[in-house]
Amino acid sequence: MMLDKIVEAIKTFPGVTRKHTIHEIVKYLPTNSFANIAANEGEDAAAIEYGDNYLLFAADGIMESLLKINPFYAGYFAVLVNINDIAAMGGRALAMVDVMSVKDERICSQILKGMEYAVKKFNVPIVGGHTHPDCQYHAIDISIIGTVPKADIILSSTAKCGDDIIFAMDTYGFFPPDLKYAYDTTTNKEDKLVRSQIEAMHEIASKRLVHAAKDISNPGCIGTMGMLLESSGKGGCVDIDKIPVPSGNVDLIQWILSYQGYGFVLSCSPKNSQEVIDIFKNVECEGAIVGKVNDSQIFSLKMGTEEKILFDFNNDIITGCNPIRKLKHQ
Repeated sequence: MMLDKIVEAIKTFPGVTRKHTIHEIVKYLPTNSFANIAANEGEDAAAIEYGDNYLLFAADGIMESLLKINPFYAGYFAVLVNINDIAAMGGRALAMVDVMSVKDERICSQILKGMEYAVKKFNVPIVGGHTHPDCQYHAIDISIIGTVPKADIILSSTAKCGDDIIFAMDTYGFFPPDLKYAYDTTTNKEDKLVRSQIEAMHEIASKRLVHAAKDISNPGCIGTMGMLLESSGKGGCVDIDKIPVPSGNVDLIQWILSYQGYGFVLSCSPKNSQEVIDIFKNVECEGAIVGKVNDSQIFSLKMGTEEKILFDFNNDIITGCNPIRKLKHQ
């Protein structure tokens, strides 16, 4: 019965369902004619050829509900989600720009304080942007640029059959008041530690240990893994009992659905799995092999002796995005 509840919770979770229209937007913005674009939809950031490197571009907007509940965290997470997007692809963030729409000076002040705190903690500057000072609503959107050597880039669309599925998370954090699905692992930690956690993905990329990865975002850990499998044209199975969880009395469904302040899903050759887990352990994060990638295009969940299909990508979609480009070095 518990597995049925988990499957239903993920399939109906707004963090998952709000992704369904992405492919409808993408079709209006074709990129096939632009030869310098190496990766785009379905990835955490677009990759643009630039000499021996790729420039990585990403952007994120914060949900209106978070702005209403806690504008400080809205500003803080607007920075964090972008930095995690660059890290997920093995890159290093360079700078950000923001677009802020404000109605109330008090809320604006809290958004700015959150952004300022994140900029100092992660040491990535906001170098410009645009402000709408006379709106009838509040919004914060940030775009980021980063860079990664061409041979080191990690995509989310290149998982291989037989790969181990690894979930890596910082399980030492807390749920802020009224933010049921946002697990904060960074605001109360030393800057040096959170920066070293971000750098761990760059180390994994430089050693070329994984075939694919994504940062755990609004769909939660399993929903994010679903996006990786979907864009890779693969299937897989995840054992719920093997997912790292915080100590104490944490609701399992809440945990599975939560945005992670620091967390990644990865697929890699079994020969590299322990080294990947050790790299995360060195920065005080817990990693575990939770399943396997297969060629079925069916994503299933296992718990005890039960197994249930979560998504059949022959019929179901999360984003509907499929890879359309091959990197030249691959």
